[in-house]
Amino acid sequence: MTHLNWFKSHQWEKGDIASDKSLSESHKSVPIPKSISFWRKMLAFSGPGYLVAVGYMDPGNWATDLAGGAKYGYALLFVILVSSLFAMILQYLSAKVGIVTGRDLAQICRDNFSKRTSIFLWIMAEIMIIACDLAEVIGSAIALNLLFKIPLAVGVIITAADVFVLLLLQNRGFRYLEALVITLVGTVMVAFSLELAFAQPVIIDLLGGFIPAANLFTDREMLYIAVGILGATVMPHNLYLHSAIVQTRAYEENEKGKKEALKFSAIDSTIALTFAFYINAAILIVSAATFYTRGLSEVAEISQAYQLLSPLLGASTASTLFAIALLASGQNSTITGTLAGQIIMEGFLNFKLAPWMRRMITRLIAIVPAVITILIFGNHGLSKLLILSQVVLSLQLPFAVFPLVYFTGKKKFMGNFANNRLLNILAWSIAFIIVTLNVCLITLLFTA
Repeated sequence: MTHLNWFKSHQWEKGDIASDKSLSESHKSVPIPKSISFWRKMLAFSGPGYLVAVGYMDPGNWATDLAGGAKYGYALLFVILVSSLFAMILQYLSAKVGIVTGRDLAQICRDNFSKRTSIFLWIMAEIMIIACDLAEVIGSAIALNLLFKIPLAVGVIITAADVFVLLLLQNRGFRYLEALVITLVGTVMVAFSLELAFAQPVIIDLLGGFIPAANLFTDREMLYIAVGILGATVMPHNLYLHSAIVQTRAYEENEKGKKEALKFSAIDSTIALTFAFYINAAILIVSAATFYTRGLSEVAEISQAYQLLSPLLGASTASTLFAIALLASGQNSTITGTLAGQIIMEGFLNFKLAPWMRRMITRLIAIVPAVITILIFGNHGLSKLLILSQVVLSLQLPFAVFPLVYFTGKKKFMGNFANNRLLNILAWSIAFIIVTLNVCLITLLFTA
């Protein structure tokens, strides 16, 4: 039985596979010329990795990294490093699913799992999207408040307008979308490179942060923040996203073409995720060097960090750069959140909804709790909600990771591209480490 017949025989929703393309409006829309140099071909494949990397530096990361740096100094750098390595491996597997099968992760789950299982996974994936979108809404609103004094509740509502910018870019072409994302990633990188220069961390202390902390599993709050960092770094919705957007490249649909696509996709995502690691580490390092070293361990609020950065670092632009980077990060994340939401709904349900409508639905679901929190708790409540959203994301991770590892390890689905023994062991180990951390967190929370 061919792969195509296998998929057809396991569909539980009506629809023709041939016309059921992931992100159909952008599918195979970026040409890959055959006779060009290695570097030009790498450039042609570059882009999807940066859309994925955006999810690893969204406002949720800021909250967990700031809290971790202020309270525990450099100790949680090890968690950021390990989470980033996990992300690189899992995103490679995600790209492999899309390139080899021609199906995104949501579609291949629908094709091969029962209707009940697929509906359950879809619900879990929607919870991921809501938690992620909540972080984007809150981060963007805080940035607008810090830069332009726009009330938080109003800023939350303004974030719903980004759907129109996204639609405009999608209509222009997928490369325009990628160009905007890369520009905003560059903005965040420049801003935090300057923040690092202002903070002047002690290198020996910084390097010590990459050694595992002995009390990680015994300190309840430290574990809570560590799992939040894991949830903020290894983003579950990105596993669905990457498997779809790699299919925007018009690579040859044969073994040679898929091998080449997978190779360049791996280069693209690894470079992009290295940048994301740098930004995440920079946020924690700046927080540790600025707040922890001065005994300000309770600085966990983004707005509080903004107010303190310039006077503590003696650089008038430090706070402004911080807020600009936060706004760039929040707006960037809305793009990938939109695409991931569209991929998840269409993939699991074989149900297409206009992108603007899909965006407005997820935005409204995120806006309501954000506005309620603002009205009840003010800015202080927002930062707590940010960290909580990242812990929720971490708890949702297994529902995306286990199907991904399962499919990529089976020759029935992947043929000659199935994970080798070493990669399979590594992938399953990552999946079980994630589950173990979540179990430890839940146990500590309920035995407090």
